[in-house]
Amino acid sequence: MTFYQECLGGTLRLTQLRDTPMKDMFPPEKHGRIINAYLKSEAIEISATDWMASPDFEPVLGNTFALFVTGETHDELKTIFDKLRDGEHNSRLQELHEMPFGIYGQFYDRYGIQWIFRGARKE
Repeated sequence: MTFYQECLGGTLRLTQLRDTPMKDMFPPEKHGRIINAYLKSEAIEISATDWMASPDFEPVLGNTFALFVTGETHDELKTIFDKLRDGEHNSRLQELHEMPFGIYGQFYDRYGIQWIFRGARKE
């Protein structure tokens, strides 16, 4: 999340299991888990977690989530798109481009997280 904070700005708040009343319900090795990461700037809000209460759940790329960024202009989206992409080559990259419904682009970042961008259609 600190990488996303560097790209997007804003204030990052991390809540670990050890800082909640629930900590006594779980073994000490889980107390360092982030149950909520919250990033807020003037333009965006993102919440995330590495909390998996079920010991049977195994995260696999593709079964977790994608993050969506919505903006108005191509330039506004392009600035964020390029920072998050971090210059990495990505075979699943779709540069920002015009679609019938508006501006669209996507990529997977250095952590394997899928980002989908959508902007207003040019009139």
